[in-house]
Amino acid sequence: MTISEVETYLDQVFPQLHYGGRTYFIEDVGPLTARMRCDYHERHLRPGGTISGPTMMALADLALYVAILAQIGPVGLAVTTSLNYNFLRKPGPVALIAEARLLKLGKRLAVGEVALFSQGGSAMVCHATGTYSIPSER
Repeated sequence: MTISEVETYLDQVFPQLHYGGRTYFIEDVGPLTARMRCDYHERHLRPGGTISGPTMMALADLALYVAILAQIGPVGLAVTTSLNYNFLRKPGPVALIAEARLLKLGKRLAVGEVALFSQGGSAMVCHATGTYSIPSER
């Protein structure tokens, strides 16, 4: 799927993703990869003025899902079976960038990792790994 096709599909099956205004954007998809951005907004902050863990977790999960959809097509029931997050440093009050890479894309499982960065920064703020279950009927 192209960026446009994935965006259209997500708008159809997950309209709640953009509740309160669009902040998640697909910047690129490629072979087994996806790059996404979560624009900075005050609703993503936690006490202390940093981007919240749930915001980073949602972006990482979504980036993996986009990387999978771009490869296998519109499979709504490809679902997360596990996610692991390592929060490495405080992200600044700027957009977050997610770089997802699929390590394995099989018939029933997809395994990947996501590196999150503050926009304009080179230091990873969060590293995530995840597994998705892919239904046998595509």
